[in-house]
Amino acid sequence: MSSSDEFETQPISPNKLQPARAFAGSYAGEHVAGTEFVIGALFVSWGVGAGDILVGLLLGNLLAVLTWGLLTAPIATETRLTLYAYLEKIAGKGTIKLYSVVNGVLFSVLAGAMITVSASAVRILLDIPPQVDWFPSDLRFVLVALFVGAVVVFMAVKGFKKLAAFAEVCAPWMILMFIVGALFLLPALIESTPGVASISSFSDFYTIANESIWVKTSSEVGFWHVAAFAWVANLAMHGGMGDMTLLRFARYSRYGYFSALGMFIGHYMAWICAGIMGAGAAIILGTAITNLDPGAVAYQALGTCGIIAVIIAGWTTSNPTIYRAGLAFSSLNPKWSREKSTIVVGVVTTVIACFPFVFSQLLGFVGIMGLMMAPVGAIIVAEHWLFPRMGLTRYWSQYKGNNTNWAAITTWLTALVLSYVLERSGILHLFFLLIPVWIYSTVVYCLLSIALGAKTSFPEAEVAEAAESERRLKEKKFLDSLSSNSLKVSKGKVSSVVTLASYVAIASLLGCLGIGVLAFFDNGDAALHAPLLIATIIYFVTATYVYLANTGGSVIDDTPVTTAQASDN
Repeated sequence: MSSSDEFETQPISPNKLQPARAFAGSYAGEHVAGTEFVIGALFVSWGVGAGDILVGLLLGNLLAVLTWGLLTAPIATETRLTLYAYLEKIAGKGTIKLYSVVNGVLFSVLAGAMITVSASAVRILLDIPPQVDWFPSDLRFVLVALFVGAVVVFMAVKGFKKLAAFAEVCAPWMILMFIVGALFLLPALIESTPGVASISSFSDFYTIANESIWVKTSSEVGFWHVAAFAWVANLAMHGGMGDMTLLRFARYSRYGYFSALGMFIGHYMAWICAGIMGAGAAIILGTAITNLDPGAVAYQALGTCGIIAVIIAGWTTSNPTIYRAGLAFSSLNPKWSREKSTIVVGVVTTVIACFPFVFSQLLGFVGIMGLMMAPVGAIIVAEHWLFPRMGLTRYWSQYKGNNTNWAAITTWLTALVLSYVLERSGILHLFFLLIPVWIYSTVVYCLLSIALGAKTSFPEAEVAEAAESERRLKEKKFLDSLSSNSLKVSKGKVSSVVTLASYVAIASLLGCLGIGVLAFFDNGDAALHAPLLIATIIYFVTATYVYLANTGGSVIDDTPVTTAQASDN
């Protein structure tokens, strides 16, 4: 995909709209990644209780899904534009240049964290001590990070589509590895919990969770902090409107609710399982969880499969994130090729990855990243929905011929200053800033826009609105025709070899789960790591064959899966 494809300035055509299954698979796979190993374990070190985690994550992830479904998806499907294209329409090229720089830097740091996560698995093979401080303590780890970063950057430049497709194959296995890893280490947690000999009810699990996993030690962090973090963890994508790039392909806005698959599989189940693995590994190794990196935790739980899981999770997250950062910087100057921009970004990202603080401070960084993008989301929502209701002209700055919408720039920058003051003064915790900052951005942008000309009527605005209404009418007719003809579509025949391979792939996944259950009843016997690795190899061979057979051995350009992977958190 070239940068011109990614930064389309016109709405996509109806024939590129994608069915529901594309978004279900996309969200389910996108949010089971390297970040889950880190965040799940960091929750344990927070000192919050089990109830705070189990219920707080439910509420926070529900709020995230509602934000996707009620804000991001409707605007994306009404405009059919990427975030970049729509923001340029609202705020001008000058704003987009500033936004791209900020966005690119933030994505670079996030990608660096994921390279560090992958390096934490590779370092086990070389017997390098865990790297959990701000700076690396072993030169060999720096070399490993540089090597992993070089591979990731190469993939981002040359093999993005293939890796995005490979991520689809990895997703079901990755989800299972979190569950299986938790099953392997639960026996150690049972043994360390006084008064509990086994898990025969939820009450037994809750006792273990309270006394051996999420032990309440902090009076400053609790339920609302957990819920707020779960909401803002992907704020850049939903409240910040980043997933307009993905959801513009959706046939209907209700597809935004498929984000629930990512939130409740990845950001609920996976975070809880990662917490179980982190606490169990710390008990077995006789150390604090803060002394362990993702590689150590996964290896203790899953053996070689743990190393594979962490490497894949890091790669499939960092690769599209670097790709996205490269696109952001290449948009600053049309003469810059996406490939060259990606290489430069990749070099910077790889250097960042040599410093372990990028993943040890991930909770705070994710919150900051989302809040820096939130004012932009508020500006888009205000202009798209509030302006027509207030009698204001949408895209007024464009009609006035402005290169920069100073109302938007001023709102964004002052909102960031407000966030900094509220957080640093101790008035509000970082995770609680979203609502006041959103309200501030909405009010200030509306007032500044009125003062700068949004109440003016422009003849070209009426022409543009009429053309937009006509485009939507044609799109509706196209979608109606798809619905009426849906039952007439016949499926092509699948060869018996592909069918057999698909059954074997499913059986191997069930085998992985069965091994995890057996490990739970066999006190987490490490001898079961070998059959788990065999089942994993069988799955990847057969599942990859099935995928290639069904796609003709290639990856179709400009699909939502590719776009979704490019916007990963």
